[in-house]
Amino acid sequence: MENGNILYTVKDKLIITANIKVLTGMHIGASNDFSPIGAVDSVVVKDPLTGKPIIPGSSIKGKLRTVMAKIMSDGMFLPSHENDKEDIKKLFGSSVKNNIIEPKLQFYDLFLKNADELYKKNLDLGYTEIKFENTINRVTAIANPRQLERVPAGAIFEFKLIYNADNSGNDKLIRDFELVSNAIKALQLDYIGGNGTRGYGKISFYDFSVVKANLTSNDIDVKSLLDILKKSENFVNKLIENK
Repeated sequence: MENGNILYTVKDKLIITANIKVLTGMHIGASNDFSPIGAVDSVVVKDPLTGKPIIPGSSIKGKLRTVMAKIMSDGMFLPSHENDKEDIKKLFGSSVKNNIIEPKLQFYDLFLKNADELYKKNLDLGYTEIKFENTINRVTAIANPRQLERVPAGAIFEFKLIYNADNSGNDKLIRDFELVSNAIKALQLDYIGGNGTRGYGKISFYDFSVVKANLTSNDIDVKSLLDILKKSENFVNKLIENK
């Protein structure tokens, strides 16, 4: 707040960044319907361009929303997003019929930051490891072994979150940040991905930064942008002429 005035307006975007360190092997699964015999039974989701593991923005968003809902409901189970508190709906959005709420938070996929360091460790699959799991049928005592791919402990991902400020005032902004902060703290005591109750997916956030985005300038070359707009205009005009 400056001289009692609202510091942030509806046009402002606050960029929140941090590092996420994987403390125990993490498995966020991807589809593996057509794996050959002998291959890993359950693979992790990866960037299709680099082949490196990622944490999908949807995973981190869903987990933060879930832990925030638990905190605000005193640990009660909420079967649907429709049951979330209004503050949560405003932060994460709501698509309930006749009550669509645009989210204040924008999430990004999290990309691996220390890929070179992991690669030098000669892991099983370059940037990931294979974990052998085994379940025993209680009745027949037959074992069911399987192989899971995991992101190893020590992997570091770049966390990025956009907060779209509105005209609710600084008290509301502070309240929103408290909710997000508490959810992040709770997530560090929980897990992300599958098999969390077996010790998978423990993570830690560190090196937080919050900056106000400069919306009055950008890195787009003005001439290139004008050329694109001109080509687009010509294309639209041709479509109109052909009608």
